[in-house]
Amino acid sequence: CRGAFAKRSLQDYLKKTEVEYNDCLREFNKGVTDQQCSQDELRTKRAKVSLLAPLIQSVRELDAKQKELVETETLLTEEDPALRELAELERESCLQDIQDLNQKILDLLIPEEEEDLSDLVLEVKAGVGGQEAMLFTSEVLEMYHGYAHHNGWSFDILEHMTSELGGLRHASVSISGPQSYKRMKFEAGVHRVHTMTVAVLPQPTEISFTINPKDLRIDTMRASGAGGQHVNTTDSAVRIVHLPTGVVAECQQERSQLKNKEKAMKALRAKLYSIKHEEETSKRYNQRKVQIGTRGRSEKIRTYNFAQDRITDHRIGMTVHDIKSFLLGENLLDEMNSSLQEFSNQEILMELLGENNQGKS
Repeated sequence: CRGAFAKRSLQDYLKKTEVEYNDCLREFNKGVTDQQCSQDELRTKRAKVSLLAPLIQSVRELDAKQKELVETETLLTEEDPALRELAELERESCLQDIQDLNQKILDLLIPEEEEDLSDLVLEVKAGVGGQEAMLFTSEVLEMYHGYAHHNGWSFDILEHMTSELGGLRHASVSISGPQSYKRMKFEAGVHRVHTMTVAVLPQPTEISFTINPKDLRIDTMRASGAGGQHVNTTDSAVRIVHLPTGVVAECQQERSQLKNKEKAMKALRAKLYSIKHEEETSKRYNQRKVQIGTRGRSEKIRTYNFAQDRITDHRIGMTVHDIKSFLLGENLLDEMNSSLQEFSNQEILMELLGENNQGKS
């Protein structure tokens, strides 16, 4: 988004928004004084003024800082070396402030998605490639375990189905912590060396998304290990089927049937919420290169080339080297996700400015 401020469309959008803010503030003050507006109209105008105020304040601070920069640059031609040195320091400080304000304005323009504040359920599943695909799936899950630890998030396994030789058929994990979904959402899609798929589902609270208990069928069974053998003698494993949709979640990680039921419900709630959320947002996201959620499941997003020790993300054309470090789930994965977030923000901004230009024509 760094080049966004050079675009005429953004400057026009900010000017239009400032005019809108001034008009709204004037009408609100007039309405309070004249008492001609209804309470509902006043409330609407007050809400709009409050919403736009931080953006307008930052735009005005940016204007003032840019004028200050112009004045400071005139001092760089002074003959006095001490004055020139002081002006150079002041110029550097101004440029940093301008960069910070640019970023603040972009952050205010790009709306926070409700799901960005939620935790998540991560699903990994081996694709074609047999045992090698399952071993790769196990490595990728370990990478996300490392990433959760790196960010200070909790990592709680809900389902974990291994193969006889130590690979991983599929698993689902609950990850909780500040910005966990926001930082993980771009991982959804097909990861390739031997194909495996990642899904990242926002995890709603019980209050924000309720499920009718009458719509559920809950089965209990004995937990089984790799190869299908039963690993305990009690019916502690739980499978929950959501009858209207046929969506299934199961858990056999815990010895307690109650805990397995809680974990299976957590996974089921995330799956159902994701379907609902997808229906609401699919039109909005259709044009974007950086897809999130289950729409991206069939999209090849990243290739891990072990022979050449490099990882390429195909959505933004970014390549990094040192697969061993990348699979630790630390700084390299963090950098990749920051680049994806920046690219996604740019797409959102272009959509916003595109809508603004259409509105003018």
